[in-house]
Amino acid sequence: MKDMKKAKMVDFDTEYAPKSSNPVGKVIVTIILILWTVINIFPIYFIFTFSLKSNDEIFGNNIAGLPRNWIWSNYTRALGTGNMGLYFLNSILVTGAAILISLIAALMATYAITRIKWRASKLANAFFMLGLTIPLQASIVPVFFVLKELHWLNKYSTLIIPYSAFALAMAILICTGFMVEIPYDLDEAARIDGCGLWRTFYQIILPLMKPAYATVGIYSYLQCWNEFMFANVFISDSAHRTLPIGIQQLSGSYTTDWGPIGAALVIATFPTLIFYISLSRRIQESFIAGAVKG
Repeated sequence: MKDMKKAKMVDFDTEYAPKSSNPVGKVIVTIILILWTVINIFPIYFIFTFSLKSNDEIFGNNIAGLPRNWIWSNYTRALGTGNMGLYFLNSILVTGAAILISLIAALMATYAITRIKWRASKLANAFFMLGLTIPLQASIVPVFFVLKELHWLNKYSTLIIPYSAFALAMAILICTGFMVEIPYDLDEAARIDGCGLWRTFYQIILPLMKPAYATVGIYSYLQCWNEFMFANVFISDSAHRTLPIGIQQLSGSYTTDWGPIGAALVIATFPTLIFYISLSRRIQESFIAGAVKG
């Protein structure tokens, strides 16, 4: 019997042992991954070198090569002459406030919908999800008249409030996917220990929702940082313009000198890459957590 068991174990190990991979296949996969990496990195390289060139190099025979003369003054001209420094700070202020408001509102709304028992919870969730079906383009006119009646045009709140409102639906959808997986026994145990509604929310639920923060933050950041239509229609003074509008104004005023325009594009693009890289591990953890829970 022991010999038969050993034989079966040997057969099992032989049958299910992982086969050695083909070296030719490894080489092909490596080449494909290298090419894919180059394709993804090349736009970043191109826009960075573009921002350090003169018009002669940009429109001459050195379009994709390294700059012969590294013109760092393009950045000072973009920040000074093009007023990009102010637009950059405005974008940081508007985007940061919109992310914070949408995240706090989404967490509180999700907690009320998923953890508190009341009759209209499903109806409230459906009402919030209607926001996913409303495109920004269709809401420009009504939002403009509402802001005009409230005297909110040409202010920071002119963009912060609409950005937060339009990011709320997706933020609630993301937070709901995480919060429904938290065992309801934790709420009951907290109540037994004397925790009220708010204390349970802050001390039990919020720490378990950390993976969702990065996902909501990335989504809201991309939606607010790159938004053009609201900022172009609702803001008419230069003191409250954001980066997309600043770049558009720069290209209209300095069309003969493309170096500062490339520098402005780098200023607008690289913070997005840095923001994503800093939160990429959190996003990966959120995906893994969702896969394990599922």
